[in-house]
Amino acid sequence: MRRRVVITGVGAVSGFGVGLPALWAGLVEGRSALRRLGLFDASGFPWRLGAEAAGFSARDHVPKHYRKAVKVMARDTELAVAAAGCAVADAGLVTRVTAEDGTPTTYPGERLGCQIGAGLIAAEVGELAAAFSTAVVAGGGRTNGKEDWGGFDLRAWGTVKEAGGGGGMENLPPLWMLKYLPNMLACHVTILHGAEGPSNTITCSESSGLLSIGESVRVIERDDADACFSGGAESKLNPMGVLRIGLAGRLAETGDVEDGAAFVRPFDTEGTGTLLGEGGGVLILEEREAASRRGARAYAEVVGFGASHSPARWSGMDGPPAAVGDGADEGVRDAILNALDDAAIGPGEIDAIVVGGLGVPRVDAGEAGALREVFGDRLGGIELVTTKPAIGDSMAGEGALLAAAGAACVREQRLPARLHAGRPAEGLRAGRAESRAAALRHVLVCTPSLFGQVGAVVLRRADGG
Repeated sequence: MRRRVVITGVGAVSGFGVGLPALWAGLVEGRSALRRLGLFDASGFPWRLGAEAAGFSARDHVPKHYRKAVKVMARDTELAVAAAGCAVADAGLVTRVTAEDGTPTTYPGERLGCQIGAGLIAAEVGELAAAFSTAVVAGGGRTNGKEDWGGFDLRAWGTVKEAGGGGGMENLPPLWMLKYLPNMLACHVTILHGAEGPSNTITCSESSGLLSIGESVRVIERDDADACFSGGAESKLNPMGVLRIGLAGRLAETGDVEDGAAFVRPFDTEGTGTLLGEGGGVLILEEREAASRRGARAYAEVVGFGASHSPARWSGMDGPPAAVGDGADEGVRDAILNALDDAAIGPGEIDAIVVGGLGVPRVDAGEAGALREVFGDRLGGIELVTTKPAIGDSMAGEGALLAAAGAACVREQRLPARLHAGRPAEGLRAGRAESRAAALRHVLVCTPSLFGQVGAVVLRRADGG
């Protein structure tokens, strides 16, 4: 008999602020955190809106003795550290960083694991520019018989003296590389909280958080740990991050319009694209009996996990919407079926679905097609939970934020409000709606991702409903 896993703590950072209460309140009240970007001047881009965690600093979420380490944290890592701290407090855990003198930790370090999703962390423009400026050469001369146009010179940037290098790259800050490695999110969380059990970093864009949850579930099931940090975080609200996703054809061109929710319209065939948010979620997963013995209150039980990969990749707005068949994304379909099989339930037992709902027609068409294949005619009666018009797409943090919202739905027996400024495809309950109470025993959380990886989890009401 496999060990059972419950969610006992949820930490979140989003455009609504720090902590699950801030995220849940924003979703229930039907607000949108998508507004004009302030982390950098985006006036030169056609994509000028996003959901920032305004005023956020990791220094407010680490002990004094660890604040120097914030200097070598990228913003993605800061988000993960803050979310993990919130999750620990929410779960009532005692870890290395929260233990007072002589107070034992809830779990020995070797029984506490950590799986956190991460993205391609963009280097800060200011740091790069300061180093690049030392490798700029004057024009007007000739090099190897060719006119020297001046500007940035790779030889001046390099460090090989025989090739004429001037060592400009040596002017990058010390430990620069350690700031931008994807595994630094899990690294700082494990150091702070003394998690010495199995640890992993999953880099699969939007599906990273759900895949990390699945990994943590398997770690606990096979008795390699009693509890795990699990989730993901990312911030692409920087010049390189926005440019990458914009050039991939995913972002809505906003111009000077201020209302982000007017652009992001999940499952709308006339949608113009999505917008980015920053943030992430970290959930505390525990073996059910261990959590019960310490008197922890569970949000939900994770009863099913599935993963797959879409056979056709797409990123932008153009081209065929279908991966296979009549528009269904085969990866989404198979991940959901795998999760249902793992939970030993059928499609008829799902009460609500927390979906990707990106707002990019090609991607949404594939997701909608997959949902239709799995749920058939019943899909039109299943409530969908959509978050992108409220907090944008936080990429590697997205799956964990969806799971956080799903866990809150199950615990509160309530569906959040839905924002929608357009008209979703027929047969999908994705249009504008107010928050409402709902009987939720099983909630499915799933999302496709930029490069085709898909994760899905089934959450069950912890008391069985």
